[in-house]
Amino acid sequence: MLNFIARRIVFMIVALWAVTLISFFIINLPEGDYVTAYIATLQATGSTVDAAEAANLRKFYGLDQPLYLQYLKWMNQIFLQQNLGFSFEYNQPVTNVISERLLLTIILAIACVIFIWVIAIPFGIISAVKQYSVWDYLFTFLGFVGLAIPDFMIALIAMYLFFVWFDFSPGGLFSPEFVGVPWSWARVRDLIDHIWIPMVVLGTAGTASLMRITRANLLDELSKPYVITARAKGLSEWRLIMKYPVRLALNPAISLTAYILPYLISGSIIVGVVLSLPTVGPMLVRALVAQDMFLAGGIILLIGFMTVIGTFVSDILLLIVDPRIRLGDS
Repeated sequence: MLNFIARRIVFMIVALWAVTLISFFIINLPEGDYVTAYIATLQATGSTVDAAEAANLRKFYGLDQPLYLQYLKWMNQIFLQQNLGFSFEYNQPVTNVISERLLLTIILAIACVIFIWVIAIPFGIISAVKQYSVWDYLFTFLGFVGLAIPDFMIALIAMYLFFVWFDFSPGGLFSPEFVGVPWSWARVRDLIDHIWIPMVVLGTAGTASLMRITRANLLDELSKPYVITARAKGLSEWRLIMKYPVRLALNPAISLTAYILPYLISGSIIVGVVLSLPTVGPMLVRALVAQDMFLAGGIILLIGFMTVIGTFVSDILLLIVDPRIRLGDS
């Protein structure tokens, strides 16, 4: 088991390095740089910037250097200074810019994962055990609806219904009096009061997908000979189902968790704009438009880090749940 974990940690480090390399050069593929976007913004307001001033700005921000030197400078800031770079637009370290937004994004993502598991797995189990029943058809219908309707459409519908029925806007994660204030127990309670709407909106597609996967895999396990043998020996139905088939049917569901976290972060961009969520998604869009490469690169790196961490956690959970993996590792 220790060898398994050690190999996964090595793979994590290599994967993170690959994410930094690929994301940095992809961000720099569009023509121009932050100074180009900054000059275009000034020109839109009627101001002008001459070539000498533009050259001085590029030298000040280090954009006159080759890409590989800019990349090495970024890596130096990440590994030696424990910072994700310097944001040109905000004129401060990236870590300071995204710290609270990242915390809120992680809290929202964890809440969505809990919601998805709590709803999808029981519904998937009931749908499989009661195959072709009213419950199966109902959950199947809900699953298809959840997969068919985009998250941002659900967000728009929720905003309309809450505004019309309750005269309440579900946007944001805080009440106006708690926006930008230090953390306190009152602010935590206000966050809990507001988080369930974006949690349900963002978790709908993941819930529908995981429910269908759980149902399909459990149906496959229920038809295997060991289930028939255990049932013939007189083991009670629900004890039989929960002890053996459910554990094995959860393997794909656990693996799917590795991709739920980054999906919730990157997929929340449009939903974040619609619901005015103070998460990193809308900030990533703004950074890409402004070509603030260190801010955009830092957010993309964090999304990649969440993917790697999610994969690592799912591997450990599979190692615990499925003894066949432990035997294969030994």
